[in-house]
Amino acid sequence: MNGARPYLLRAILGAASLLILAASNGPAQPSQPKPPFGLPFGSLPGPDTWLLTQPYGNTVFAYRERRSLYRAGQGLHFGVDLAAPCGTEVVAVGGGVVVGIDQAAHGAGPHNLMIDHPNDYASFYGHLLERPQLDLGEEVRRGQPIAKTGDPDLSCTSRPHLHLEIREAPSHRRAFNPIPLIDADWDRIALVGGNPLSFEQDLTDPRRWQLLSDQPEVLFGGDLLNDYDEPWPPQP
Repeated sequence: MNGARPYLLRAILGAASLLILAASNGPAQPSQPKPPFGLPFGSLPGPDTWLLTQPYGNTVFAYRERRSLYRAGQGLHFGVDLAAPCGTEVVAVGGGVVVGIDQAAHGAGPHNLMIDHPNDYASFYGHLLERPQLDLGEEVRRGQPIAKTGDPDLSCTSRPHLHLEIREAPSHRRAFNPIPLIDADWDRIALVGGNPLSFEQDLTDPRRWQLLSDQPEVLFGGDLLNDYDEPWPPQP
């Protein structure tokens, strides 16, 4: 029996090492579900194609305009702005049914488009160059060309871009952050876009709503979410 002890000890130590290694690696993490939507462009981001210029949420610009331009969206920028030359082809982020074309209530002129998707989301495309060549009730597939980018100032030189929203369907009364719902490397896209990561801070809770992915949902017509006593940068 004494001769077997070294072998037994080595076996016990080996098993313990495996347990320590397993513990250090932690439990297996469940795989995250893939975002349900794709990008609204067929091309990759870049200076000659398209850039992220304003993300969704509590941006510095939205905070500055919280009582005017963005009052209906509780003071937040309730979509993502993707700068692109006028006439850039826009594709559907997911399959669905056309439920709105040039709806005045949703703004984002000169032309806009709303698509309801079967997963209880809707996608909204604003500042389009021309009326989309689609019909109400028409079914579209993911990646299908549906529109062309325009300019809200009607110049194609001022600020041509696509304003993209993800809303609740069929009511369209809530808007959600498109970033976690669109399958893309948004951190890299943000770097390509320059410096769009400018979120207003509440100095009483400075870490809240400071990331691309942690912005709150919007209830259209609800109370302001960002009426801060101690904002940074200071704003009127």
